[in-house]
Amino acid sequence: MENVKIFVVEDNEWYNRLLVHHLNMNPDFEVRSFLSGKEMLDALHESPDIITLDYRLPDIKGSDLLRKIREYDESIEVIVISEQDDIQVAVDLLKEGAFDYLVKNEEIQTRLHNAVNRIGKSTALKKRIQVLEQEVSAKYGFENIIIGKSQAIMKVHEMVHKAVTSNITVMISGETGTGKEVVAKAIHFHSSRKNKPFIAVNMSAIPSELFESEFFGHEKGAFTGAVARRKGKFEEADGGTLFLDEITDTDNNFQPKLLRALQERVITRIGSNEQVSFDCRIIVATNRNLQTEVKNGTFRQDLYYRLFGLPVELPPLREREQDVLILARHFLTGFSKENNMPEKDLTDEAAARLLNYSWPGNVRELKSVVELAMIMSSGNSIKGSDIMFSDSDVLSEVLSEEMSLRAYSRKILAFYLNKYNQNISVVAKKLDIGQATIYRMLKEI
Repeated sequence: MENVKIFVVEDNEWYNRLLVHHLNMNPDFEVRSFLSGKEMLDALHESPDIITLDYRLPDIKGSDLLRKIREYDESIEVIVISEQDDIQVAVDLLKEGAFDYLVKNEEIQTRLHNAVNRIGKSTALKKRIQVLEQEVSAKYGFENIIIGKSQAIMKVHEMVHKAVTSNITVMISGETGTGKEVVAKAIHFHSSRKNKPFIAVNMSAIPSELFESEFFGHEKGAFTGAVARRKGKFEEADGGTLFLDEITDTDNNFQPKLLRALQERVITRIGSNEQVSFDCRIIVATNRNLQTEVKNGTFRQDLYYRLFGLPVELPPLREREQDVLILARHFLTGFSKENNMPEKDLTDEAAARLLNYSWPGNVRELKSVVELAMIMSSGNSIKGSDIMFSDSDVLSEVLSEEMSLRAYSRKILAFYLNKYNQNISVVAKKLDIGQATIYRMLKEI
């Protein structure tokens, strides 16, 4: 608890000095005294955290003064001090927003100490929350998220600024690694919902049989393993933002239920008949063409229309002109600060290597490459030899020996299966082939 500013308002000079002396015994308190209500009102611009208020002042009635304080700033906590032990007055003042009602007796010092300390701890917590909120806003500020000066990225800036001014559903599209989730967070933390939850869900990571439980929640005993009531994602995101990443991977059987929930804004937990309403903004993201998925029959058209709102298309890094070097230097500066390392710049050779690479992993890959280069470099700058690209190394390995096309296909399949933990469904999507083809190839290996 620190820097708690307290105003003492008491017209009895002796009693005023007594309260001020008692409060000043705590070095964390900054105390000012006032002999009238008007004098204190004139100083409200100094933003006190706590005001101790004599109920019977000669110039302004205590209840009227309390009302003026609350109208000026509701965050200021008021402790009313009175000579009368009047229960009804105390109840009325507490209803009007007073934090506590204390009677002038032999216990006043102890009770005042306890009340002020309770407020002080709460005030310190509020200030810490404000600092954290400012840090979050800075972290997800547009200038820290959507970095670059290319025409393509300026278009993204324009669309994101439009997104934060309303609650319209946002559809973010872009290749893997272009920063879809961080853009979604930037929209959330600059919107009117910034003080409410941001809940991110990777649709591709949810088994088909668990979609309903994940989103709607369940009651205790609803099924084997349901040992307690659990809120679903819609309830968790109530008042805030629900971010649905890889929306095209939504289970086909769950799509109509998702559509109904979005239309009605109510859900029913598994094992319950009670409807629960929710209010959250929806942001979805995909690295595939959703219209193509609709044409192929893998995504419901009515759900597509429900989700299609403000489109934000994130360009691949290879189309962002000079942004590669701007981003690289941004990541190098951030990595240096986080690891207490001296800053390093890129040599012309290193910059050329970055500019001549195709960046299949986009911004995410660039960040990893320059951070590794920072570790690998030994001088005051990053040389071309410090820049290493994982994908080019993989390609060199695959093409290091001559073999048949079938053998190459098997080698590529083995690489992807190892990369994605033997998940045949994911590998099939990455290679744009059927799962049956993969099973057939595995039999031939």
